[in-house]
Amino acid sequence: MKTQPAIRMGGSRERQSGAALVIGLILLLVLTLLAVSGMNTATLELQMTGNQQFSQNAFQAAESGIGRVLEQGSYDTQDPETIAPTSVPGSTDVFTTTTSTNCENGTTPPPGGGFSLGYGVGIFAIHFDIVSTGTSARGATATNTQSFYTIGPGSCS
Repeated sequence: MKTQPAIRMGGSRERQSGAALVIGLILLLVLTLLAVSGMNTATLELQMTGNQQFSQNAFQAAESGIGRVLEQGSYDTQDPETIAPTSVPGSTDVFTTTTSTNCENGTTPPPGGGFSLGYGVGIFAIHFDIVSTGTSARGATATNTQSFYTIGPGSCS
């Protein structure tokens, strides 16, 4: 009677010589590199979004400064008026504004050739410029300029 030779299980393990370990480590290294790259990308995008938000806050602070000047309603034609750094309510953002007469545009008679108050004082449109600078966190700044004119007695000087 013939007997079948026994199948040895250990022979195939000896031939692998740790190949599964090496391949597993290489795959683990590739996955780690992908994870680190993804985290770096997400961190950069988060910083860019934050910077955009701070820039937008600085813009809004500058707009608040322009609104504050326009609300006051009276303007000096002789000397520039400056509003010192002022906090925007409900935030840490600040604005600074300067309002000055724009003498390059001079005074413009209103439509119809101008008017007089009867005492030799003419009524003119006097041009003004508001320059407002808003500052937010991380050094974000925005400078906005608004020009307007008022009609009344006076001249540019």
